[in-house]
Amino acid sequence: MKNAVKWMAHNHVAATLLMFIFIIGGLLKLGSVKQEIFPEISLDRVQVMVAYPGAGPEEVEEGIIQKIEENLNGVDGIKQIKSSAAEGAGAVVAEIQSDYDVDQALQDIKSEVDRIVTFPEEAEKPVISKLLNRTEVISVVVYGDAPERSLREQAEAIRDELLAYPDITQVDLAGVRPYEISIEVPEENLRRYNLTLDQVALAVRRASLDLPAGTIRTEGGEILLRTKERRYWGTEYADITVLTKSDGTRLKVGDIARVRDTFEETDVYGSFDGKPAAMAQVFRVGQQKPTEISDRVKQYVKEKNRTMPASLRLSIWNDMSEIFQSRKNLLIKNALIGLTMVIIILGLFLEIRLALWVMLGIPISFLGTFLMMPSL
Repeated sequence: MKNAVKWMAHNHVAATLLMFIFIIGGLLKLGSVKQEIFPEISLDRVQVMVAYPGAGPEEVEEGIIQKIEENLNGVDGIKQIKSSAAEGAGAVVAEIQSDYDVDQALQDIKSEVDRIVTFPEEAEKPVISKLLNRTEVISVVVYGDAPERSLREQAEAIRDELLAYPDITQVDLAGVRPYEISIEVPEENLRRYNLTLDQVALAVRRASLDLPAGTIRTEGGEILLRTKERRYWGTEYADITVLTKSDGTRLKVGDIARVRDTFEETDVYGSFDGKPAAMAQVFRVGQQKPTEISDRVKQYVKEKNRTMPASLRLSIWNDMSEIFQSRKNLLIKNALIGLTMVIIILGLFLEIRLALWVMLGIPISFLGTFLMMPSL
């Protein structure tokens, strides 16, 4: 270190060039430094979630949890497995060893879960994903005197419009219940037509299904065959045939049941300023900057409010970029105070020119750090 300082003292041109490299390079690289409200943490965990509507915790454990745990015992890289069974759903979380590739473990776990063919028929398809520690930047709230479906549709439209901006890549809905198609069959209708609830459920399940049917080879290439019968609206389910009588007449679901497009019966409810509300949460991804995302969303809300119906309004909620900006302002303020104190104190006891160079060495060192930081 002493030799380096001595060499710099005798080679003023090299020292000056290095200083300018630090200043110019640091200023150019300053904009590419990653900016986060809170540090992103890799959780090294993979979650397997399976919905089992209508089942109790014991049934979920017996029909879902135990089967997944048995298949995951032989997967490499798993350090620990934790499971939880609740009413209507079960979750298995596999903690991955720190020296093992999480993406590879995710693929191995997915392969093992896909091999399970003994899940209950009522169980939904497993959802396998990595657990991520995401940071929300800002939320947009749509609120007013409107039905729940209208609020959700407005929130979905807001999400799609925000995702259309190139600097926003992740927006999730919150404070809204998932869609659900409710089919309520009175017991007297079942008795009238000599049907059981299982027969109705089987007819509905078979009629709402997408199935591959193979391929046909032709001179022009292969033609894929596939039935597209999955239904998405209550009116489509009401048109399903449950029973065909001897005279050719058909008994449809809508003839014996009340079919409604509604929402799941959960405790989720959104309220803002005393009125029903739905929320779109905007997250930061990769090198995106919280302040730029916040400014973009605020501009969008300002413009969108001009075209909203009189009964609905948009508002900003939980703007985390304010925390980031306040920390940044505090850092700049403390840096200016520190530099001022350095030059004043050193100027009282040393030459003012020497005090100035010592003071300049601090920001130049920081700029040199910004120059090297992106490559670390």
